[in-house]
Amino acid sequence: MRKSKPKKRIILPDPKFNDVMVTRFVNNMMYDGKKSIAYAIFYDAVELVEQKTSENGLESWKKALNNVMPMVEVKSRRVGGANFQVPTEVRPDRKIALGMKWLINYSRKRGEKTMMEKLAGEIIAAAKGEGAAVKKKEDTHKMAEANKAFSHFRF
Repeated sequence: MRKSKPKKRIILPDPKFNDVMVTRFVNNMMYDGKKSIAYAIFYDAVELVEQKTSENGLESWKKALNNVMPMVEVKSRRVGGANFQVPTEVRPDRKIALGMKWLINYSRKRGEKTMMEKLAGEIIAAAKGEGAAVKKKEDTHKMAEANKAFSHFRF
């Protein structure tokens, strides 16, 4: 590695909850640099979760995110002309990034009318341990479990 690693950018906490994780989530959700719209969608979704479940919306979101974050994943590794799916542990930073991306992608694919409702529905489902994002995590874990025999090819 010739070049030095780029410096980690400091992410400022969000204005309402004063939480860096919320800002990361909103940054992932944002389209075309429309951050204020992304914040509005997130805050409205959290409020909707509070109304539907009568629990703290931010806590439900954190619980949902924890339920979606994967512990292991498979990476392709070429050994002697054959490709093996080698299970590897996920780094903490990547774990959060994957969880957020899955939560956002599967909420976008839901059937509700607005993104706020879609996100709120997916947060509620994920907090309960169900929904498409949680299923994605379970599928990833199953794949890693099925390929456990190749774990000695780790790099």
